[in-house]
Amino acid sequence: MKIVLAVDDSPYSKHMLAYLAAHPEWLAPSHDYTVVHCDARLPNGLALLLDAQQIHARHEQEAQAVFAPIRSFLEHHQMKARYVHQVGDAATVITSVAEREGAQLVVVGSRGHGTLGNLALGSTANKVLALSKAPVLIIR
Repeated sequence: MKIVLAVDDSPYSKHMLAYLAAHPEWLAPSHDYTVVHCDARLPNGLALLLDAQQIHARHEQEAQAVFAPIRSFLEHHQMKARYVHQVGDAATVITSVAEREGAQLVVVGSRGHGTLGNLALGSTANKVLALSKAPVLIIR
């Protein structure tokens, strides 16, 4: 099965990995994993102060910081994965990578803001659920 794991540097991603480790049907060598991390664009004020190379380096540094514990976790469980980092809207990036990869499952962690929080803040997990052509497993 082709599985996309959407990650960030939050405790919710770590909780998602713990869930996968506790459920061997989702963490198995027979699966093909793509790990996706998305950075938001830098605010205009900050972006104006940096050149393109500095912006790129900043995003790469963020991606490597997020991927390091994920890579360690997957290697510990003897899993291989592709790592994709893009800048943009998280839900759009996650679903476009999932479609491009032919994913059969997208796994995301949920911050669990609740109904009122989702109305005010929006929810990446809810947006992925709405946009994804593949089934989405939301871990709370």
